[in-house]
Amino acid sequence: MTRSKIIAVACIAVFGISATVVNNDKYFEMIKNIEIFTNVYKELNTHYVDEIDPAQLMRTGIDAMVSSLDPYTNYYSESQVQSYRISSEGRYNGIGAVSKVVDGWVTITRIIEDGPAHKAGIKVGDQIRAINGDSTKDRTNEDVVQVVRGFPGSTLGLTVRSIGDSADRKVDLDRSQVELKNVPFSGYIDEGIGYVNLTTFTANASKNIAKSIKGMKKDDQELKGLILDLRNNGGGLLREAVSICNLFLPAGKEVVSTKGKVKDRDQVYKTQAQALDVDVPLVVLINKSSASASEIVSGVIQDYDRGVLMGQRSFGKGLVQNHREVGYNSRIKVTTSKYYIPSGRCIQSVEYENGEPKDIDDAERASFYTSNGREVLDGGGVAPDIKLDLPEKSELLKMLTKEDWIFKFVNQYTSNIDSLDNAKDYRFADYNQFTQYLTENDFSFTTQAEEELEDLKEELNSEQLMGEIAEIEKVIVTEKSDDLQEFKTEINRAIEEEIVSRYFFESGRTELNLDQDSEIAEAIKVLKDKVAYDQVLAGASK
Repeated sequence: MTRSKIIAVACIAVFGISATVVNNDKYFEMIKNIEIFTNVYKELNTHYVDEIDPAQLMRTGIDAMVSSLDPYTNYYSESQVQSYRISSEGRYNGIGAVSKVVDGWVTITRIIEDGPAHKAGIKVGDQIRAINGDSTKDRTNEDVVQVVRGFPGSTLGLTVRSIGDSADRKVDLDRSQVELKNVPFSGYIDEGIGYVNLTTFTANASKNIAKSIKGMKKDDQELKGLILDLRNNGGGLLREAVSICNLFLPAGKEVVSTKGKVKDRDQVYKTQAQALDVDVPLVVLINKSSASASEIVSGVIQDYDRGVLMGQRSFGKGLVQNHREVGYNSRIKVTTSKYYIPSGRCIQSVEYENGEPKDIDDAERASFYTSNGREVLDGGGVAPDIKLDLPEKSELLKMLTKEDWIFKFVNQYTSNIDSLDNAKDYRFADYNQFTQYLTENDFSFTTQAEEELEDLKEELNSEQLMGEIAEIEKVIVTEKSDDLQEFKTEINRAIEEEIVSRYFFESGRTELNLDQDSEIAEAIKVLKDKVAYDQVLAGASK
């Protein structure tokens, strides 16, 4: 054996021994720390001065462990697995209603069209007073939901009280598998301009979009442009994202690849079928709440210059999670790899603050290029081709929504209204009635300016400045009294949405907003201006 071969063999042997030592050290550390963790858990349960809930203590430890990694690696207990099914599959076993605690009672806040609750005559605003005879007073929403959900076909007895009623009524209904619509509205919204609203990437999302487009093509109008609305869409199934891209791209095009620690598990996903339409001008709407699968679709459309992206930079979630069973019907969702789209960029935000992605300066992001040679950047989400700035909701509207003032007013307002003619043309004309309702119910709110002024008073604690601070307080009080009129248009629209959703569900809420949506108006304008549309995709404008 030559000297070089002897050296090579020796190096391989040393490397192998080193690798074994490293692995042994790693497994020893794991075993050692699991034993320490178990001992701490046991000692706390045995000797801590107050009574401890062992399950809650362990849950705290698990949550702390997974939260130290990234915002998407999570533990799901047996009771939470049902919620996972809703978000990933778009269906669940139950009665087809959403609820929350309002004024001490679990109250229906949303009805799923054609679900058991809808068919049984339960309405938004109804309080669930008892389940199978057991009172729900002061029960948490989670407690009630856990009891309400169950096997399809099983019977549930609810005692409910409707708005304005002083007596309860009993409702018997059969649980079933409830399907959530991922395309709540689609259709023509202008001459030749079609619109599809996708709310989540659950099962059959691509089929439902294809069905909507085919339906529009069969209509009397010619489909001259299409708006795909992915705003506030948090993502879902990867296979649906690939299939949706395939609607607009021919077979054989790379859509997304996944890369992780275990190289053998890396995958490349390509379009497989014939496209539905590779020519129709396309605008994809995104915003800061468009995430994961939404970012794959919008990023792929951008990378291939297949359509124009409009809105705001997306969320920035380019991580792949897989679910693993960990015993007793519990699961852990583990980040195993990252998504990469055709240009080679990863959309994952690399910095977080309080669980939310931080904006990364463009100068710190790597450059990539679309099929037409347009520069695009990685990290921190997908940036739109045409950025649209939208005003933030007022503090007052946020307060009215958070504390259920609009919800409770609409409960009262609609209690004697049997039906509305349609969703699109509905307008709320009784704003003074709403302000009177607030007055009668002693509505008050604290603005951010007031909170900051209180902090300033505590910090300064100076009699010399108290006079000036008192004058500022007078100005704030005056401005507050005018806020209900200043933000009338914004609040009025929120009331209209709440009212329309009672009669036409989520599809009605979407339809109502279309004609007053400034982003939709901009999308229509671009689709009707072929020169401007082509210039964006050629990189002539930004």
